[in-house]
Amino acid sequence: MKSEDLVKAYIDRIKEVDPHINAVVQDRFDDALADAKRADGLIAKTSDANLPALFNRYTLLGVPFTVKEACGLKGMPFRVGSRKRAHMICMENGEVVGNVVAAGGIPLLISATPEYCFSIETNPAPPQKPCLNPYDSRRASGGSSGGEGALNGAGASLFGVGSDLGGSIRIPSLFCGVFGHKPTGGVTSIVGHFPGSSEENVKQYLQLGPITRYGRDLALLMQVMAGRNAQKLDLLTPVETKDIKIFYSFGFDGPNGILHKSTDLDVQLSILKAVKYLTNHGCKTELTSMKIFENSMEISFGAIAMLKEFPFLINSTNPHKVREHIFELCKSLVGRSEYTKEAIMIDLLRYTNGFMPAANLAKYKEKKQTLITKLSEMLGNDGVLLLPTFPTPAIHRNTSGLALWNIDYCMLFNIIGFPSTHVPMGLDQNDLPVGFQVVAAPYRDKLCFQIASELEASLNGWIVPTPNDLQPLNESILFL
Repeated sequence: MKSEDLVKAYIDRIKEVDPHINAVVQDRFDDALADAKRADGLIAKTSDANLPALFNRYTLLGVPFTVKEACGLKGMPFRVGSRKRAHMICMENGEVVGNVVAAGGIPLLISATPEYCFSIETNPAPPQKPCLNPYDSRRASGGSSGGEGALNGAGASLFGVGSDLGGSIRIPSLFCGVFGHKPTGGVTSIVGHFPGSSEENVKQYLQLGPITRYGRDLALLMQVMAGRNAQKLDLLTPVETKDIKIFYSFGFDGPNGILHKSTDLDVQLSILKAVKYLTNHGCKTELTSMKIFENSMEISFGAIAMLKEFPFLINSTNPHKVREHIFELCKSLVGRSEYTKEAIMIDLLRYTNGFMPAANLAKYKEKKQTLITKLSEMLGNDGVLLLPTFPTPAIHRNTSGLALWNIDYCMLFNIIGFPSTHVPMGLDQNDLPVGFQVVAAPYRDKLCFQIASELEASLNGWIVPTPNDLQPLNESILFL
Protein backbone atom coordinates (compact mmCIF):
# COMPACT_ATOMS: atom_id res chain seq x y z
CA MET A 1 0.00 0.00 0.00
CA LYS A 2 1.23 3.49 -0.85
CA SER A 3 1.54 6.08 1.88
CA GLU A 4 -0.85 8.36 -0.01
CA ASP A 5 -3.56 5.67 0.01
CA LEU A 6 -3.06 5.01 3.71
CA VAL A 7 -3.17 8.69 4.59
CA LYS A 8 -6.31 9.19 2.49
CA ALA A 9 -7.99 6.25 4.20
CA TYR A 10 -7.32 7.66 7.65
CA ILE A 11 -8.42 11.15 6.62
CA ASP A 12 -11.71 9.67 5.42
CA ARG A 13 -12.14 7.79 8.68
CA ILE A 14 -11.41 10.89 10.75
CA LYS A 15 -13.95 12.92 8.77
CA GLU A 16 -16.50 10.17 9.34
CA VAL A 17 -16.09 9.80 13.10
CA ASP A 18 -15.07 13.21 14.41
CA PRO A 19 -18.58 14.72 14.29
CA HIS A 20 -19.46 12.02 16.84
CA ILE A 21 -16.43 12.36 19.15
CA ASN A 22 -15.14 15.98 18.83
CA ALA A 23 -11.51 14.87 19.06
CA VAL A 24 -9.87 17.05 16.39
CA VAL A 25 -8.59 20.52 17.29
CA GLN A 26 -7.13 21.25 13.85
CA ASP A 27 -6.10 19.05 10.94
CA ARG A 28 -3.32 19.36 8.37
CA PHE A 29 -4.77 16.98 5.81
CA ASP A 30 -3.51 18.78 2.69
CA ASP A 31 0.02 18.97 4.06
CA ALA A 32 -0.16 15.33 5.16
CA LEU A 33 -1.11 14.22 1.64
CA ALA A 34 1.82 16.20 0.26
CA ASP A 35 4.12 14.52 2.81
CA ALA A 36 2.74 11.13 1.77
CA LYS A 37 3.45 11.80 -1.91
CA ARG A 38 7.03 12.72 -1.03
CA ALA A 39 7.41 9.51 0.98
CA ASP A 40 6.06 7.45 -1.93
CA GLY A 41 8.43 9.24 -4.29
CA LEU A 42 11.42 8.49 -2.07
CA ILE A 43 10.46 4.81 -1.88
CA ALA A 44 9.85 4.59 -5.63
CA LYS A 45 13.28 5.93 -6.54
CA THR A 46 15.10 3.65 -4.06
CA SER A 47 16.37 0.37 -5.46
CA ASP A 48 15.15 -2.90 -3.96
CA ALA A 49 18.64 -3.53 -2.63
CA ASN A 50 18.63 -0.23 -0.75
CA LEU A 51 15.08 -0.38 0.64
CA PRO A 52 16.12 -2.10 3.91
CA ALA A 53 18.60 0.69 4.59
CA LEU A 54 15.95 3.31 3.80
CA PHE A 55 13.45 1.84 6.26
CA ASN A 56 16.17 1.32 8.83
CA ARG A 57 16.86 5.05 8.68
CA TYR A 58 13.19 6.10 8.44
CA THR A 59 11.45 3.51 10.61
CA LEU A 60 7.99 5.05 10.18
CA LEU A 61 8.36 6.34 6.62
CA GLY A 62 4.96 7.34 5.25
CA VAL A 63 3.01 6.21 8.33
CA PRO A 64 0.28 8.64 9.49
CA PHE A 65 -0.16 9.49 13.17
CA THR A 66 -1.95 11.98 15.41
CA VAL A 67 -0.68 14.31 18.13
CA LYS A 68 -2.12 15.48 21.43
CA GLU A 69 -2.17 19.27 21.23
CA ALA A 70 -0.11 19.62 24.43
CA CYS A 71 2.80 17.69 22.86
CA GLY A 72 3.50 20.43 20.32
CA LEU A 73 3.17 20.23 16.52
CA LYS A 74 4.86 23.02 14.56
CA GLY A 75 2.51 25.54 12.94
CA MET A 76 -0.56 24.25 14.74
CA PRO A 77 -2.62 25.79 17.58
CA PHE A 78 -1.12 25.45 21.04
CA ARG A 79 -4.12 26.44 23.16
CA VAL A 80 -4.15 23.25 25.24
CA GLY A 81 -7.85 23.67 25.90
CA SER A 82 -7.57 27.14 27.43
CA ARG A 83 -9.12 30.51 26.58
CA LYS A 84 -5.99 32.16 28.02
CA ARG A 85 -3.94 30.60 25.22
CA ALA A 86 -6.49 31.19 22.45
CA HIS A 87 -3.99 32.75 20.03
CA MET A 88 -0.97 30.54 20.80
CA ILE A 89 0.69 28.78 17.86
CA CYS A 90 3.35 26.11 18.29
CA MET A 91 6.62 27.36 16.81
CA GLU A 92 8.56 24.07 16.88
CA ASN A 93 7.76 20.40 17.18
CA GLY A 94 7.96 19.04 20.68
CA GLU A 95 11.04 16.83 20.93
CA VAL A 96 9.12 13.53 20.98
CA VAL A 97 6.91 14.62 18.08
CA GLY A 98 10.08 15.64 16.27
CA ASN A 99 11.52 12.15 16.81
CA VAL A 100 8.47 10.61 15.14
CA VAL A 101 8.59 13.06 12.23
CA ALA A 102 12.33 12.43 11.81
CA ALA A 103 11.53 8.72 11.55
CA GLY A 104 9.25 9.47 8.59
CA GLY A 105 5.92 9.69 10.40
CA ILE A 106 3.26 11.98 8.92
CA PRO A 107 1.21 14.01 11.42
CA LEU A 108 -2.46 14.34 10.47
CA LEU A 109 -3.79 16.65 13.18
CA ILE A 110 -3.68 17.81 16.77
CA SER A 111 -6.21 16.34 19.17
CA ALA A 112 -8.20 17.66 22.09
CA THR A 113 -7.03 17.99 25.67
CA PRO A 114 -8.64 19.50 28.76
CA GLU A 115 -7.46 22.91 29.92
CA TYR A 116 -3.76 22.73 30.81
CA CYS A 117 -4.16 18.91 30.77
CA PHE A 118 -5.76 19.29 34.21
CA SER A 119 -8.52 16.65 34.13
CA ILE A 120 -9.32 12.98 33.61
CA GLU A 121 -12.02 13.94 31.10
CA THR A 122 -11.53 16.12 28.06
CA ASN A 123 -13.78 19.17 28.33
CA PRO A 124 -11.73 22.01 26.83
CA ALA A 125 -12.86 25.59 27.20
CA PRO A 126 -15.41 26.84 24.63
CA PRO A 127 -15.67 27.16 21.70
CA GLN A 128 -14.26 23.62 21.65
CA LYS A 129 -16.79 20.90 22.38
CA PRO A 130 -16.37 18.10 24.94
CA CYS A 131 -14.55 15.07 23.54
CA LEU A 132 -16.84 12.01 23.61
CA ASN A 133 -16.25 8.30 24.04
CA PRO A 134 -16.51 6.31 20.78
CA TYR A 135 -18.20 3.42 22.59
CA ASP A 136 -20.87 5.53 24.29
CA SER A 137 -21.26 9.27 23.73
CA ARG A 138 -22.72 9.66 27.23
CA ARG A 139 -19.33 8.70 28.63
CA ALA A 140 -16.02 10.54 28.91
CA SER A 141 -13.11 9.71 26.63
CA GLY A 142 -10.73 10.20 29.55
CA GLY A 143 -8.00 12.75 30.00
CA SER A 144 -5.87 14.39 29.52
CA SER A 145 -5.03 12.57 26.25
CA GLY A 146 -8.76 12.17 25.62
CA GLY A 147 -8.62 13.23 21.98
CA GLU A 148 -6.00 10.58 21.26
CA GLY A 149 -7.96 7.95 23.18
CA ALA A 150 -11.12 8.72 21.22
CA LEU A 151 -9.43 8.79 17.80
CA ASN A 152 -7.56 5.55 18.35
CA GLY A 153 -10.56 3.84 19.90
CA ALA A 154 -12.68 4.87 16.90
CA GLY A 155 -10.15 3.42 14.46
CA ALA A 156 -9.26 6.90 13.22
CA SER A 157 -5.53 6.82 14.01
CA LEU A 158 -2.80 4.21 13.67
CA PHE A 159 -1.14 5.64 16.74
CA GLY A 160 -0.97 8.87 18.67
CA VAL A 161 1.55 10.77 20.76
CA GLY A 162 0.12 11.35 24.24
CA SER A 163 1.43 12.55 27.59
CA ASP A 164 0.92 11.28 31.12
CA LEU A 165 1.40 12.94 34.51
CA GLY A 166 -1.30 11.11 36.43
CA GLY A 167 -2.80 8.53 34.10
CA SER A 168 -3.31 10.86 31.14
CA ILE A 169 -2.32 8.17 28.63
CA ARG A 170 -3.57 5.11 30.49
CA ILE A 171 -7.00 6.36 31.60
CA PRO A 172 -8.09 7.41 28.06
CA SER A 173 -6.68 4.09 26.82
CA LEU A 174 -8.91 2.25 29.31
CA PHE A 175 -11.99 4.33 28.59
CA CYS A 176 -11.53 3.98 24.80
CA GLY A 177 -10.34 0.37 24.60
CA VAL A 178 -6.78 0.75 23.30
CA PHE A 179 -3.18 0.26 24.42
CA GLY A 180 -1.27 3.11 26.04
CA HIS A 181 2.18 3.28 27.61
CA LYS A 182 3.60 5.58 30.28
CA PRO A 183 7.40 5.10 30.02
CA THR A 184 10.00 4.85 32.75
CA GLY A 185 10.46 8.26 34.36
CA GLY A 186 12.82 10.51 32.41
CA VAL A 187 13.06 8.33 29.30
CA THR A 188 11.10 10.58 26.94
CA SER A 189 11.82 14.29 26.63
CA ILE A 190 9.21 16.81 27.74
CA VAL A 191 10.85 19.64 25.76
CA GLY A 192 8.13 21.40 23.79
CA HIS A 193 5.27 20.09 25.92
CA PHE A 194 2.81 22.41 27.64
CA PRO A 195 2.56 22.52 30.58
CA GLY A 196 6.26 21.86 30.99
CA SER A 197 9.20 22.67 33.22
CA SER A 198 12.96 22.41 33.55
CA GLU A 199 12.50 21.02 37.06
CA GLU A 200 14.01 17.53 37.36
CA ASN A 201 11.02 16.08 39.20
CA VAL A 202 8.67 17.21 36.43
CA LYS A 203 10.93 15.53 33.86
CA GLN A 204 10.56 12.31 35.85
CA TYR A 205 6.84 12.48 36.55
CA LEU A 206 5.59 13.75 33.18
CA GLN A 207 6.23 11.38 30.28
CA LEU A 208 5.20 11.25 26.64
CA GLY A 209 4.31 7.94 25.07
CA PRO A 210 2.24 6.03 22.50
CA ILE A 211 -1.48 5.32 22.33
CA THR A 212 -2.43 2.68 19.75
CA ARG A 213 -4.88 -0.08 18.90
CA TYR A 214 -2.01 -2.51 18.48
CA GLY A 215 0.00 -3.76 21.46
CA ARG A 216 2.54 -5.34 19.15
CA ASP A 217 3.54 -1.85 17.94
CA LEU A 218 4.41 -0.43 21.37
CA ALA A 219 8.08 -1.43 21.40
CA LEU A 220 8.76 0.02 17.94
CA LEU A 221 6.96 3.25 18.80
CA MET A 222 8.88 3.63 22.05
CA GLN A 223 12.16 2.97 20.25
CA VAL A 224 11.37 6.00 18.07
CA MET A 225 9.84 8.28 20.72
CA ALA A 226 12.60 7.73 23.28
CA GLY A 227 15.24 8.99 20.85
CA ARG A 228 18.73 8.82 22.31
CA ASN A 229 17.38 7.23 25.51
CA ALA A 230 16.00 4.19 23.68
CA GLN A 231 19.20 2.27 24.37
CA LYS A 232 18.42 2.40 28.10
CA LEU A 233 15.32 0.26 27.46
CA ASP A 234 17.13 -2.52 25.55
CA LEU A 235 14.01 -3.00 23.43
CA LEU A 236 15.76 -4.95 20.68
CA THR A 237 16.72 -7.85 22.96
CA PRO A 238 13.76 -10.27 23.01
CA VAL A 239 12.14 -11.61 26.16
CA GLU A 240 10.01 -14.76 26.51
CA THR A 241 6.61 -14.46 28.15
CA LYS A 242 7.17 -17.62 30.20
CA ASP A 243 10.22 -16.04 31.82
CA ILE A 244 8.20 -13.14 33.26
CA LYS A 245 6.94 -13.42 36.84
CA ILE A 246 3.37 -12.22 37.24
CA PHE A 247 2.15 -10.48 40.37
CA TYR A 248 -1.45 -9.31 40.42
CA SER A 249 -3.92 -7.44 42.59
CA PHE A 250 -7.57 -6.41 42.24
CA GLY A 251 -7.36 -3.06 43.99
CA PHE A 252 -6.60 -1.33 47.25
CA ASP A 253 -6.88 -3.31 50.47
CA GLY A 254 -9.36 -2.52 53.19
CA PRO A 255 -12.69 -0.73 53.02
CA ASN A 256 -13.41 1.30 49.92
CA GLY A 257 -15.59 4.36 49.95
CA ILE A 258 -15.64 8.00 48.99
CA LEU A 259 -11.92 8.16 48.19
CA HIS A 260 -11.37 4.73 46.65
CA LYS A 261 -14.25 3.14 44.82
CA SER A 262 -14.39 -0.66 44.88
CA THR A 263 -13.03 -2.18 41.68
CA ASP A 264 -15.79 -3.22 39.27
CA LEU A 265 -16.30 -6.95 38.89
CA ASP A 266 -15.67 -6.82 35.14
CA VAL A 267 -12.30 -5.14 35.73
CA GLN A 268 -11.38 -7.84 38.25
CA LEU A 269 -12.48 -10.56 35.83
CA SER A 270 -10.27 -9.09 33.10
CA ILE A 271 -7.27 -9.48 35.40
CA LEU A 272 -8.27 -13.05 36.31
CA LYS A 273 -8.68 -13.92 32.64
CA ALA A 274 -5.16 -12.71 31.88
CA VAL A 275 -3.69 -14.47 34.93
CA LYS A 276 -5.35 -17.76 33.93
CA TYR A 277 -3.95 -17.51 30.42
CA LEU A 278 -0.45 -16.61 31.58
CA THR A 279 -0.44 -19.39 34.19
CA ASN A 280 -1.45 -21.93 31.54
CA HIS A 281 1.42 -20.74 29.36
CA GLY A 282 4.21 -21.23 31.85
CA CYS A 283 4.31 -18.01 33.88
CA LYS A 284 4.62 -18.07 37.65
CA THR A 285 1.73 -16.04 39.06
CA GLU A 286 1.14 -14.69 42.55
CA LEU A 287 -1.71 -12.73 44.12
CA THR A 288 -0.17 -9.85 46.05
CA SER A 289 -1.46 -7.39 48.61
CA MET A 290 -1.76 -3.70 47.85
CA LYS A 291 -0.60 -2.93 51.37
CA ILE A 292 2.76 -1.68 50.10
CA PHE A 293 0.80 1.04 48.30
CA GLU A 294 -0.60 2.41 51.54
CA ASN A 295 -0.90 6.20 51.39
CA SER A 296 -0.58 6.10 47.59
CA MET A 297 -2.91 9.06 47.28
CA GLU A 298 -0.99 11.17 49.78
CA ILE A 299 2.33 10.22 48.18
CA SER A 300 1.02 11.13 44.73
CA PHE A 301 -0.71 14.42 45.50
CA GLY A 302 2.05 15.39 47.92
CA ALA A 303 4.70 15.00 45.22
CA ILE A 304 2.70 17.13 42.77
CA ALA A 305 2.10 19.76 45.46
CA MET A 306 5.86 20.04 46.04
CA LEU A 307 6.66 20.92 42.43
CA LYS A 308 8.27 24.35 42.31
CA GLU A 309 8.35 25.17 38.60
CA PHE A 310 5.18 23.72 37.09
CA PRO A 311 2.66 26.23 35.69
CA PHE A 312 -0.45 27.07 37.67
CA LEU A 313 -3.69 27.77 35.85
CA ILE A 314 -4.40 30.94 37.83
CA ASN A 315 -1.23 32.92 38.47
CA SER A 316 -2.31 35.45 41.03
CA THR A 317 -0.69 37.73 43.58
CA ASN A 318 -3.87 37.53 45.63
CA PRO A 319 -2.87 36.39 49.15
CA HIS A 320 -6.24 34.63 49.43
CA LYS A 321 -5.60 32.17 46.60
CA VAL A 322 -7.88 29.45 47.97
CA ARG A 323 -10.77 31.88 48.30
CA GLU A 324 -10.09 33.14 44.77
CA HIS A 325 -10.15 29.60 43.37
CA ILE A 326 -13.38 28.76 45.15
CA PHE A 327 -14.94 31.92 43.72
CA GLU A 328 -13.76 30.98 40.21
CA LEU A 329 -15.08 27.46 40.71
CA CYS A 330 -18.51 28.83 41.60
CA LYS A 331 -18.41 31.10 38.53
CA SER A 332 -17.50 28.15 36.33
CA LEU A 333 -20.55 26.21 37.50
CA VAL A 334 -22.80 28.90 36.00
CA GLY A 335 -20.65 29.48 32.91
CA ARG A 336 -19.17 32.82 34.03
CA SER A 337 -15.49 31.89 34.49
CA GLU A 338 -12.82 32.03 31.81
CA TYR A 339 -11.50 28.74 33.23
CA THR A 340 -12.95 25.23 33.19
CA LYS A 341 -14.17 23.79 36.48
CA GLU A 342 -12.01 20.65 36.20
CA ALA A 343 -8.81 22.68 35.78
CA ILE A 344 -9.74 24.99 38.67
CA MET A 345 -10.19 21.95 40.92
CA ILE A 346 -6.72 20.60 40.08
CA ASP A 347 -5.19 24.05 40.58
CA LEU A 348 -6.93 24.29 43.95
CA LEU A 349 -5.56 20.90 44.99
CA ARG A 350 -2.04 22.09 44.20
CA TYR A 351 -2.42 25.36 46.12
CA THR A 352 -3.73 23.45 49.17
CA ASN A 353 -1.13 20.65 49.08
CA GLY A 354 -3.93 18.23 48.29
CA PHE A 355 -5.67 19.44 51.47
CA MET A 356 -2.79 17.98 53.50
CA PRO A 357 -0.86 19.79 56.24
CA ALA A 358 2.48 20.98 54.89
CA ALA A 359 4.22 19.11 57.70
CA ASN A 360 3.03 15.80 56.22
CA LEU A 361 4.69 16.32 52.84
CA ALA A 362 8.16 15.35 54.07
CA LYS A 363 6.73 12.19 55.66
CA TYR A 364 5.12 11.09 52.42
CA LYS A 365 8.30 11.88 50.51
CA GLU A 366 10.09 9.36 52.74
CA LYS A 367 7.30 6.82 52.19
CA LYS A 368 7.78 7.25 48.45
CA GLN A 369 11.41 6.14 48.74
CA THR A 370 10.40 3.16 50.87
CA LEU A 371 7.81 2.14 48.29
CA ILE A 372 10.36 2.37 45.45
CA THR A 373 12.68 0.04 47.34
CA LYS A 374 9.97 -2.51 48.19
CA LEU A 375 8.43 -2.60 44.73
CA SER A 376 11.84 -2.84 43.04
CA GLU A 377 12.71 -5.81 45.24
CA MET A 378 9.40 -7.50 44.46
CA LEU A 379 9.53 -7.07 40.68
CA GLY A 380 13.25 -7.39 40.11
CA ASN A 381 14.35 -7.50 36.46
CA ASP A 382 11.82 -10.12 35.38
CA GLY A 383 8.54 -9.32 37.15
CA VAL A 384 5.41 -7.33 36.33
CA LEU A 385 2.41 -6.29 38.38
CA LEU A 386 -1.13 -6.47 36.98
CA LEU A 387 -3.59 -4.14 38.69
CA PRO A 388 -6.50 -1.85 37.76
CA THR A 389 -5.76 1.22 35.68
CA PHE A 390 -8.89 2.71 37.21
CA PRO A 391 -11.56 0.96 39.30
CA THR A 392 -14.31 1.38 36.68
CA PRO A 393 -14.78 1.55 32.92
CA ALA A 394 -15.47 4.93 31.31
CA ILE A 395 -17.21 7.35 33.67
CA HIS A 396 -20.25 9.39 32.69
CA ARG A 397 -19.48 12.85 31.35
CA ASN A 398 -19.06 15.69 33.86
CA THR A 399 -18.46 13.35 36.80
CA SER A 400 -14.66 13.49 36.91
CA GLY A 401 -14.70 15.57 40.10
CA LEU A 402 -16.31 12.65 41.92
CA ALA A 403 -13.86 10.12 40.46
CA LEU A 404 -10.67 12.19 40.77
CA TRP A 405 -9.39 10.43 43.88
CA ASN A 406 -9.02 7.16 41.99
CA ILE A 407 -6.24 8.48 39.76
CA ASP A 408 -3.62 7.37 42.27
CA TYR A 409 -3.85 3.90 40.68
CA CYS A 410 -1.99 5.55 37.80
CA MET A 411 -0.36 8.65 39.25
CA LEU A 412 1.65 6.69 41.79
CA PHE A 413 3.73 5.11 39.02
CA ASN A 414 4.51 8.54 37.55
CA ILE A 415 5.77 9.65 40.93
CA ILE A 416 7.96 6.59 41.53
CA GLY A 417 9.08 6.38 37.89
CA PHE A 418 7.95 2.83 37.05
CA PRO A 419 6.75 2.10 33.48
CA SER A 420 3.13 1.11 32.99
CA THR A 421 1.08 -0.09 30.01
CA HIS A 422 -2.69 -0.20 29.82
CA VAL A 423 -3.93 -3.41 28.19
CA PRO A 424 -7.52 -3.61 26.83
CA MET A 425 -9.35 -6.86 27.60
CA GLY A 426 -12.65 -6.67 25.76
CA LEU A 427 -15.99 -5.15 26.75
CA ASP A 428 -18.15 -5.34 29.86
CA GLN A 429 -21.87 -6.04 30.03
CA ASN A 430 -22.55 -2.44 28.97
CA ASP A 431 -20.26 -2.75 25.92
CA LEU A 432 -17.67 -0.49 27.54
CA PRO A 433 -13.96 -1.35 27.34
CA VAL A 434 -12.29 -2.95 30.36
CA GLY A 435 -8.67 -3.79 31.07
CA PHE A 436 -5.80 -3.19 33.46
CA GLN A 437 -2.27 -1.83 33.66
CA VAL A 438 0.97 -3.81 33.60
CA VAL A 439 3.75 -2.28 35.70
CA ALA A 440 7.45 -3.19 35.60
CA ALA A 441 10.63 -1.98 37.28
CA PRO A 442 12.36 1.09 35.80
CA TYR A 443 13.84 0.54 32.32
CA ARG A 444 12.04 -2.82 32.00
CA ASP A 445 9.34 -1.34 29.77
CA LYS A 446 9.75 -4.24 27.36
CA LEU A 447 8.25 -6.64 29.91
CA CYS A 448 5.05 -4.58 29.77
CA PHE A 449 5.15 -4.70 25.97
CA GLN A 450 5.66 -8.46 25.90
CA ILE A 451 2.66 -9.10 28.15
CA ALA A 452 0.56 -6.63 26.13
CA SER A 453 1.39 -8.22 22.77
CA GLU A 454 0.93 -11.76 24.13
CA LEU A 455 -2.52 -11.00 25.53
CA GLU A 456 -3.48 -9.09 22.39
CA ALA A 457 -2.58 -12.05 20.16
CA SER A 458 -4.37 -14.63 22.28
CA LEU A 459 -7.30 -12.86 23.95
CA ASN A 460 -9.11 -9.62 23.12
CA GLY A 461 -7.16 -6.48 22.33
CA TRP A 462 -9.01 -3.62 20.68
CA ILE A 463 -12.63 -4.23 19.64
CA VAL A 464 -14.41 -2.13 17.00
CA PRO A 465 -16.90 0.25 18.64
CA THR A 466 -20.41 0.09 17.19
CA PRO A 467 -22.69 2.40 19.17
CA ASN A 468 -25.86 3.47 17.39
CA ASP A 469 -24.49 6.89 16.47
CA LEU A 470 -21.07 5.71 15.27
CA GLN A 471 -21.42 2.90 12.76
CA PRO A 472 -18.09 2.04 11.08
CA LEU A 473 -18.69 2.47 7.35
CA ASN A 474 -15.44 1.12 5.97
CA GLU A 475 -14.18 -1.67 8.19
CA SER A 476 -11.17 -2.40 5.97
CA ILE A 477 -9.40 0.71 7.28
CA LEU A 478 -9.85 -0.44 10.86
CA PHE A 479 -7.36 -3.24 10.44
CA LEU A 480 -4.63 -1.50 8.47
